[in-house]
Amino acid sequence: MNRILHTPEGVRDLYDREYAEKLVLQEHLLDILSLYGYQPIQTPDFEFFDVFGKDVGTTPSKDLFKFFDREGNTLVLRPDITPSIARAAAKYFSAEKLPLRFSYLGNTYINNSSYQGRLKESTQIGGELLGDDSADADAEILAMTIESFLRAGIREFQISVGHVGFYKAICEAASIDAETEETIRDFVCTKNYYAADEVLEQQKKDEKICRIFRDFSTLNGGLDMLSKARIYVEGIPAAEKAIDRLVEVYDSLKDYGCQQYISFDLSFLSKYDYYTGIIFDGYTFGSGEAVAKGGRYDSLLSHFGKQSPAVGFVVQVDQLLTALSRQRIPIDIPVDRILLLYKEGQHHEAVQEARILRGEGRNVVLQKIDERFTKEEIKVYAKDRAFAKVLRI
Repeated sequence: MNRILHTPEGVRDLYDREYAEKLVLQEHLLDILSLYGYQPIQTPDFEFFDVFGKDVGTTPSKDLFKFFDREGNTLVLRPDITPSIARAAAKYFSAEKLPLRFSYLGNTYINNSSYQGRLKESTQIGGELLGDDSADADAEILAMTIESFLRAGIREFQISVGHVGFYKAICEAASIDAETEETIRDFVCTKNYYAADEVLEQQKKDEKICRIFRDFSTLNGGLDMLSKARIYVEGIPAAEKAIDRLVEVYDSLKDYGCQQYISFDLSFLSKYDYYTGIIFDGYTFGSGEAVAKGGRYDSLLSHFGKQSPAVGFVVQVDQLLTALSRQRIPIDIPVDRILLLYKEGQHHEAVQEARILRGEGRNVVLQKIDERFTKEEIKVYAKDRAFAKVLRI
């Protein structure tokens, strides 16, 4: 195999209509963020290792692309854009007291095993709301997530919302040590609740706590489920507070008229440890992974020296494109390209005509033709390159 013609595992080339569709989709998603008043920010594709270190609570070190600069500093390709924005906000807006709203578009890089077609390089579009710890802020982020699905043309989807505080409150109430908590966390993430219950029984934890983990699989649904969950955690104030927050967020979402896309899952946990409040994933048909995700991370900015609550979301653009393709939902590409053909001796006239059309905002490709090109070949070329019209001088 000639390797110089191929891409490494986990990355791919995009071209022609597929790339045009991606550009159009990105424009739609960024437009939503702009309409909500989010200002664009760009951070580097690579950062110092410490920005994504273990104490930050992001991607494990083994999954990072690491390299060194000339001074010997360890650098990494960013696996997640949120810590980069937190760093930038702490550096440039350290004295800002009023909320900040940022939007971003960029690629992330995770050195995982590319099973089931999973990409190591993926495109993300997201928004971060810093400096607002209210339920209304959580609802605003969820509303933009929902609008992203709708703007893309997807109508059947669900946003699954949980709260990190619920799980942490239960673990604290049971006096579960850090090592055991990590073990149980892995079981909960994989929905293996019986294994979690078994670990707690071996440590002779309170039956009330064991029952919560045993019945975790039932703690998902609508508002009525939250009422049921409240009975489970009666007497655990922090867990009750987490439930109250979810109810507040739901009430705020009603003002946007999009609460029907929300469901709650109190067993839902994120792989990112920096989340402190609500967390959520957005799913639709045709994608085995979450198309959108996000949550509240009130402690992350303090790692970079700024005390500020924060909440955000991200759309996995490549996953969304896959879902759209499998659901056969078309992305309308504005077709205004013109193929202007001319023959030997007609170059001056062709250029003048092209200038007039381009002055009208039309996209014009000038192409000289001769006997080497048949009419059928030109027709196929125009179709493959998505020209709206073919004109001749």
